[in-house]
Amino acid sequence: MKKNVSKINIIKASGESVPFSNEKLHQSLQRAGADEDSITLVMDEMAGYIQSGMTTHQIFKHAFNTLKKTAKSVAARYKLKQAIMELGPSGYPFERFVADLLKSEGHQVQVGVIVSGHCVNHEIDVIALKEKESFMIECKFHNRPGIKCDVKIPLYIHSRFKDVSHPTANTYKFTKGWVFTNTKFSEDAIQYSTCMGLNLTGWDYPFSNSLREMIDRTGLHPITCLTTITNLEKSKLLELEIVHCKALTENNPLLAQIGIPAQRINKILIEARSLVSSNPFQDNKNSSKHIS
Repeated sequence: MKKNVSKINIIKASGESVPFSNEKLHQSLQRAGADEDSITLVMDEMAGYIQSGMTTHQIFKHAFNTLKKTAKSVAARYKLKQAIMELGPSGYPFERFVADLLKSEGHQVQVGVIVSGHCVNHEIDVIALKEKESFMIECKFHNRPGIKCDVKIPLYIHSRFKDVSHPTANTYKFTKGWVFTNTKFSEDAIQYSTCMGLNLTGWDYPFSNSLREMIDRTGLHPITCLTTITNLEKSKLLELEIVHCKALTENNPLLAQIGIPAQRINKILIEARSLVSSNPFQDNKNSSKHIS
C-alpha cells in the first residue's frame, strides 16, 4: 500500500511546517522539462522516500539525484534555485549574472562602477541603459535558502538612488533604482518599493517577470547547474568570470585551461549546449513554483 503523502508535513527553509504537495513537485519537474516517464519515476521514488519532518532540501536532493541518473540536462534545470546560490560565496558572480541577463534583453550594462552622487561617491553593482531609461541596480545575493530581503534593503537603495540621481550628481542621469535578489522580498519591502517606484526582481517576483522567468526566457543558466563538472572546476570558471552556460560554450578552450581532461570536455559541452538551446518554460507557461 502506498503512503498517503498528502498527510505528510515537511519543513521549508524558513522553518515553517507545511503539507507536502505532490502537485507542486510534479509541476517543478514539468517546468524543468522532464517527460512523463521521468516524472513518474521521481514521483514513485518520492512516495517511498518521504517522511514527516523532512526538509525541502532533503526532498529536492533526492529528486535531483533520481533525475540525474536518467536525464542530466533536466536535473540541471531542476536545480536552478540551488545553482544560483552556489554562485557565491561572494556576490560578484551574481552581479555579473544579472548584468548578462539584462544584456541579453537589450540593455547596455556595466558592472562595479564608481559614480559620484550629490553627497558621496557610490559603487554601483550594475548600471543598465535601455532606450531612455538608466537604471542604478543593487544585487543582494544570498547563499542560504530561507532568507528574505526585508524593507531595510529598499530603504537603503532608495536613499542611494536619490543621491546619484540628484541634478548635480554623475553623468548617468539615473531614472530608476532597481534591486535584484536570488531569494524573496518581504511584504513590507514590496509595499515600500511599489510606493516609491523602486524596481524589484526576486526569485519569484514580480509574477511573469521574476528572476526565474528571466532565466527561462533568456536561456542563461548558471554554470553551477552543470552536473558534469566538479565544484572545484565551477569555482575556477567563476574566477574567470564565466557565470553561465552560454558563456562557457562560447569560450570552451577555458575547460582545458583549468585542467579538465579532453575526454570529459565533450560531455560538459554537450550538457551546457543542451541548457542553452532548450527552453522548457515555453511549453510549460502555466507551471507553478518549485517547492521552496
